[in-house]
Amino acid sequence: MLEATVEVLEHVGYTVSLPSRPLCCGRPLYDAGMLTTAERLWRQVLDILRDDIRAGVPVVGVEPNCVAAFQDELVGLFPDDADARRLSEQTFILSEFLERQRYQPPRLPVDALVQMHCHHVAALGTDAEVALLRRMGVDAEVMDAGCCGLAGSFGFSASKYDVSVRVGERNMAPRIRAASAGTQIVTDGFSCREQIQHLTDRQPRHLAELFRDTIRAQQAGSPD
Repeated sequence: MLEATVEVLEHVGYTVSLPSRPLCCGRPLYDAGMLTTAERLWRQVLDILRDDIRAGVPVVGVEPNCVAAFQDELVGLFPDDADARRLSEQTFILSEFLERQRYQPPRLPVDALVQMHCHHVAALGTDAEVALLRRMGVDAEVMDAGCCGLAGSFGFSASKYDVSVRVGERNMAPRIRAASAGTQIVTDGFSCREQIQHLTDRQPRHLAELFRDTIRAQQAGSPD
């Protein structure tokens, strides 16, 4: 997804830079109550990105979990840190960033089932994602399936696996299995992609991958 995102942003006309080292928002630590370690990881993020933060460079994320952490948890952990506040305001999920630019993606007249990640729905909003898909020509149906059941580390626990599967099988997995082979399965969340692959034989696509492949197809069909 990261490579696809870079390719899409460069196609739009942006120069993309990556952090000088791997960075983590600490999201996996919150449920375990490891806030001190999470704060240390956030300090690394602020230190590495400080020049870009103060220069007003937008940060574009591809994982709803992480983007929600940047927009919400970061400020909650550092309420008096001006750079934390700036970073929160300068961070966007890919669809939100592209929609703000009124990006017109290449046409892709296909059907799609869209599974929205819980944090995408609760914290980020889904309007930008849906608007971009429809402007692309995709007949997108956002499934009213609720949580995929994996929910971060929840479904990876042996004691919670059966509950995780039952949640996924309540609505999401049967709908996807019943979809035609030509219907695209779209989801941006890591948990959702993992659960869909685990419970069905379908390979879900991130929005960035859908854009990237359509851009490539358009370029391949263009005359020299």
